[in-house]
Amino acid sequence: MKRTILGVVLGAAALAASSAAFAHVDVALGVEVPGVAYAPAQPVYVAPPPAEYAPPPVAVAWRGDDDWRARAWREREWREHERREHQWRERASRDHDRWGY
Repeated sequence: MKRTILGVVLGAAALAASSAAFAHVDVALGVEVPGVAYAPAQPVYVAPPPAEYAPPPVAVAWRGDDDWRARAWREREWREHERREHQWRERASRDHDRWGY
């Protein structure tokens, strides 16, 4: 009889210990220190400064007497840019067809 009671007590203790270990129980001890508590300062809302606008830009008239060499150079640069962009788009299209994304 003693063995049966002892077995039941030990079994209940083991069951309680395993469930307590599984429950992740934390024990904390808090100590209060008397003192003065200060409230945080209330936020102060300030209106934004008024918007400042710059004067409109001054229009400069184009006289139309630029150099034909400069115009040809700009056109050549533009065509080169367009050619490179076209090549890039063609390459991207081929990659898209090949990889399917």
